[in-house]
Amino acid sequence: MENKEKNFASAVVYVRNAENRLEKFLKTIISTMEDNFAHSEVICVNDASDDKSLEIIKKTSEIAKSTSVSVINMSYFHGLELSMDAGIDMSIGDFVFEFDNTTLDFNPEMIMTIYYRSLKGYDIVSASPDRKEKFTSNLFYKVFDRFTDYSYKMTTESFRILSRRVINRVSSMNKTIPYRKVVYANCGLKTDNLKYDVINNIAFDEDIREKKYRSNLAANSLLLFTDIGYRFAKFMTVFMMVVSVFMVLYSVVVYLTANPVVGWTTTILF
Repeated sequence: MENKEKNFASAVVYVRNAENRLEKFLKTIISTMEDNFAHSEVICVNDASDDKSLEIIKKTSEIAKSTSVSVINMSYFHGLELSMDAGIDMSIGDFVFEFDNTTLDFNPEMIMTIYYRSLKGYDIVSASPDRKEKFTSNLFYKVFDRFTDYSYKMTTESFRILSRRVINRVSSMNKTIPYRKVVYANCGLKTDNLKYDVINNIAFDEDIREKKYRSNLAANSLLLFTDIGYRFAKFMTVFMMVVSVFMVLYSVVVYLTANPVVGWTTTILF
């Protein structure tokens, strides 16, 4: 007990149809919390799972000795962002770990690595797999970075740690901005990103609803938080003006040099 961290640590875990990997993941999180923190909690947000995820959470929670394990059951599918917001609202820790999925492709020591990094003055520290991103993810982040001026570079993140100061600052922003990464990028506090070696290259399976949700989230984020919509509108305005000028000149030339059908010139011009 004397060698454990005195800060209260919360771990918020997003759960969606993860029965095949959830037990091992939760055991790892609970073990890490109990081995390193004197006071800790694990909050599982069950986003209307259709499998046995809830039963596995209840079963696995029995091994916890000093860590409190609780469950938030979403009444219907809300998606990652709203579900994680619900878990963060319930957390009481001085530091809060966010696990966006239950894929254990990292060394458990990485959890404490980002914690110790946060103690050096970083309010947000994220962990990203050191591997090539999927084409769609890479394209999204490149477009997002291209059309924004955020100093915070967007990338794929598996989990992160937040200080209580971050949560207090962004609590009101989360209600209106449906994308946590954008909220964190705009909070004005110090951030850092650490890479980790992938130890279990497990494919992350998503059901149809999750894929549709992520696609809609990506599209909405590009429209809401970048100037890509403004630039497209400006381009279309200039393009249509050029087309209009060309048609006017073309109509005048045809009227003066050819023998157009009666009424054609006035129809085109007016």
